Amino acid sequence: MSKILLLEDDDVLSETLIELLESENFEVVHVNDGEKALDATFVKHFDLLLLDVNVPFLNGFELLSELRHSGDMTPAIFITALSDVASLSQGFDVGADDYIKKPFDFNELLIRIKALIKKRYHTYANEIKIDRFRFVIEKDELYKDADFIPLPPYELHITRLLFQNLNKTLLKEYLLEALSSGKEMSEGALRVHINKLRNIGLPITTIKGIGYRLGTS
Repeated sequence: MSKILLLEDDDVLSETLIELLESENFEVVHVNDGEKALDATFVKHFDLLLLDVNVPFLNGFELLSELRHSGDMTPAIFITALSDVASLSQGFDVGADDYIKKPFDFNELLIRIKALIKKRYHTYANEIKIDRFRFVIEKDELYKDADFIPLPPYELHITRLLFQNLNKTLLKEYLLEALSSGKEMSEGALRVHINKLRNIGLPITTIKGIGYRLGTS
């Protein structure tokens, strides 16, 4: 289920949009000011941002600009009553993927949302993502937001296996066998490598006596 962050301070429009999006099987997180929206992006991964501009504390333009500078490239659509060319230009300058003026046709909005999410999934077809991390399969590269994270060979191998088995428990025996190349790896050495990966923020859970799992739940 795709997750959408909705930033909108008009209660009536918000209720309508939430009902519309949930009827299309989207999961919606709704906030009514820019600071709450920023906080939400730190604790949850979204597939699309649906942003009003004139909202309290941090407006939509400022919010998206801050997110883009931090490396968050989540697709974003501005929904706003601002219709002048300068506002349209500013919206795209700060990193918007689309811009729709109020009042808008709800079916048109759905078409734009689905097109952006489909495009994103196609773009990342060779990547596996969790939280702020993504693993590029064909390049064997780990990124946190837009930043490349270099890994030594053993930790890269563990990372690859964990991402390829996202939300599945990998037996420690399997990992030890996979990592033993002419020289057996000990359980203690495996724990050291796992802890180093945890230190960079990867959500790795120890399943006591069994193995390890990469996942958020």
